[in-house]
Amino acid sequence: MARMARVIQKGSTFYAPKGAYYEGNVRIDGDFIVPARTHFWGRLVVTGRLELGKKSSVALDVECGSAIIGSHARIKGPLVSAGDVSLLDHCVVYTVTAGGKVMLRPDVHVGDVTSADTIIVHGKVKSGKLTGKSMKVLGN
Repeated sequence: MARMARVIQKGSTFYAPKGAYYEGNVRIDGDFIVPARTHFWGRLVVTGRLELGKKSSVALDVECGSAIIGSHARIKGPLVSAGDVSLLDHCVVYTVTAGGKVMLRPDVHVGDVTSADTIIVHGKVKSGKLTGKSMKVLGN
């Protein structure tokens, strides 16, 4: 498996230590809170909620229950979520497929976005094709 920095567990929530990096693929059974500037050099699979910190990166794809992707974070592969996904300001994500709502904040760069629910766009984003049940555009 991965040569990993340690992961701290509190109940069903796991925490990565500040400044950690992970080689290879990582799987977390539960929720995973990742601080700023944490890097994954493989796939990331989280069965619960993923909170990927500011300026963090994932080299391949991400699979999760739901996700909040921090500002200036980068996911170089597809992001697949069973639930809701929020992409915060200036993050870069290859593509998004979500079973819930998708929120895109200003200056997000994303490929195609597919949502089983609503796609909410705040401000200006760069994206591929947006496909969802409904679309809300807020701001300019």
